[in-house]
Amino acid sequence: MDTRRLLRIFATALGTAGLLVSGCSSGGSAPSASATGSAAAEELEPYYGQKLSWRDCGVEGFQCTTMKAPLDYAKPDGGDVKLAVSRKKATGPGKRIGSLLVNPGGPGGSAIGYLQGYAAIGYPAPVRARYDMVAIDPRGVARSEPVKCLTGKEMDAYTQVDQTPDDKGEIAELDKSFKKFADGCEKRSGKILPHVSTVETARDMDMLRSLLGDEKLHYVGASYGTFLGATYADLYPDRVGRLVLDGAMDPSLPAIDINRDQTAGFEAAFQSFAADCVKQTDCPLGTTSTAGAATALKKLFGDLDSEPAPTGEPRKLTESLATTGVIAAMYDEAAWPQLREAVAAAQRGDGSGLLALADSYYEREPSGKYANLMFANAAVNCLDLAPAFDGPAAVEKAVPEFEKASPVFGRGFAWAALNCGSWPVDPTGTAHRTEAEGAAPIVVVGTTRDPATPYKWAESLADQLSSGTLLTYEGDGHTAYGRGSDCIDTAINTYLLDGTPPKDGKKCT
Repeated sequence: MDTRRLLRIFATALGTAGLLVSGCSSGGSAPSASATGSAAAEELEPYYGQKLSWRDCGVEGFQCTTMKAPLDYAKPDGGDVKLAVSRKKATGPGKRIGSLLVNPGGPGGSAIGYLQGYAAIGYPAPVRARYDMVAIDPRGVARSEPVKCLTGKEMDAYTQVDQTPDDKGEIAELDKSFKKFADGCEKRSGKILPHVSTVETARDMDMLRSLLGDEKLHYVGASYGTFLGATYADLYPDRVGRLVLDGAMDPSLPAIDINRDQTAGFEAAFQSFAADCVKQTDCPLGTTSTAGAATALKKLFGDLDSEPAPTGEPRKLTESLATTGVIAAMYDEAAWPQLREAVAAAQRGDGSGLLALADSYYEREPSGKYANLMFANAAVNCLDLAPAFDGPAAVEKAVPEFEKASPVFGRGFAWAALNCGSWPVDPTGTAHRTEAEGAAPIVVVGTTRDPATPYKWAESLADQLSSGTLLTYEGDGHTAYGRGSDCIDTAINTYLLDGTPPKDGKKCT
């Protein structure tokens, strides 16, 4: 598969499951007191008045800089956080519109990695011609003072813990692993851990908008990036330019509903994969029915639970890693042939293919080093919402409804949602409707069989936003822009280039 497409797939993979020259002066508007919490606008003026000193990134065509923001917006004099920014200037022809910020989701995906590896070279040429393509790694992510929790060896052990516990001993082991993860985050990143919320990142984004000299924010956010974009719009509706929210989240949902909806989303995606698989001569899950395919996959998971498969390296393919590998391939139908091969190999006793898919999902390097994707993912999610479950007893009670949502993945998804139950920092966010009254038109994109951000979330967000317009892709996979639909791409390009949103309810196949 094309490496740029792979980067896009895995950069937007996590959604919110429990399971990245001379300076220019500020020409944008300063913050209002209402949008900065308890800090008055004048207290933030030193930050909004800073100069960005751009330098060569070491990647051809890109510039980089570092921006300072207050660690705690309620106490701007309490220390800084340094945030990494990168851009590729508009190539022309045509009049420059401004800066286009991009975020691939996660939370925890590196926006700079996404910019340099895909967006600034893979977005349509007319868009790149008229926008400076810009990314900021959110606080706690990748190059921006990353949250750290576990060593590589500790993370290897964490990813192999059984997430479908069969008895009290396995339940205790899983609960202990979540606590060890949380304790590691507090030990290694205690200072920044209370300050990686989506609201704080949205405020950082407004500061960057101003420092770039833009009166309005133009933005494309995917997956969790839609929640970030919607949060920005709600805080600063008068500064909304052209916002595309692709693979939308629903900010009105509590954590348990988010996790249960995602469970159903991955079941729907698996049903699509299975329906295609049984038509293929090389389908390792049989060639008769989707129900038979689900039974065959569950059997494989059960076999691996009893006896993990060798992989050609010290790590073996456990049930938990195999499940992660299958889930990773649900994000894009282009990965389905690879998944068929990996499942067939696992059935023969070779777990290397599914392990490779799982490693891509976790951003694990061959050296055994992990990116901070999973650490930041938990840190942001556990701060933004109260935990789905506060202990094993609550999970056990909810397992039946999760299994109803997905006979294949439900039990594992329910237990994975326990990950915030032992978090050392109290949540600062709550589920709420996001209306962004007074904002310019915002395009919300939903894919009908999106596994990680179910289509009904896009419908809900478009309905909540006072200026939301819904654009629908009838198909498979996570997010829609740049995935091969001329209809989707034309609608979004037209909006980005001349400000005209698609007609509300427009559908593409």
